[in-house]
Amino acid sequence: MQTAYSPETFDHDSLLHIPGPLLVEFGTNWCVHCQAARQYLAPVMAEYPQVRHMQVEDGPGRRLGRAFKVKLWPTMVFMRDGQEVARLVRPSHTGLIEEAFEQLTGQG
Repeated sequence: MQTAYSPETFDHDSLLHIPGPLLVEFGTNWCVHCQAARQYLAPVMAEYPQVRHMQVEDGPGRRLGRAFKVKLWPTMVFMRDGQEVARLVRPSHTGLIEEAFEQLTGQG
């Protein structure tokens, strides 16, 4: 699993055209909430290798985060074929993340 947020490389419209399951995670590398969420996300991500995971660095003036109405970090947007199917904000345990992945992939 990637452990660093990267600057925006996609715009909103581009993300809507990515086929298949996708997790877009908004946050920053220095955010303590983002760091804490990694312990819950990592074991679940390992069970879903078919899900593409993008960690997008967010902040003031970042268009992609605003397009997704991100207010708090981390915000995890689960998308399938360009459609949002689930969203988590500051998940506090693995169960929430597992449920979102099940929604995303149709497993469970």
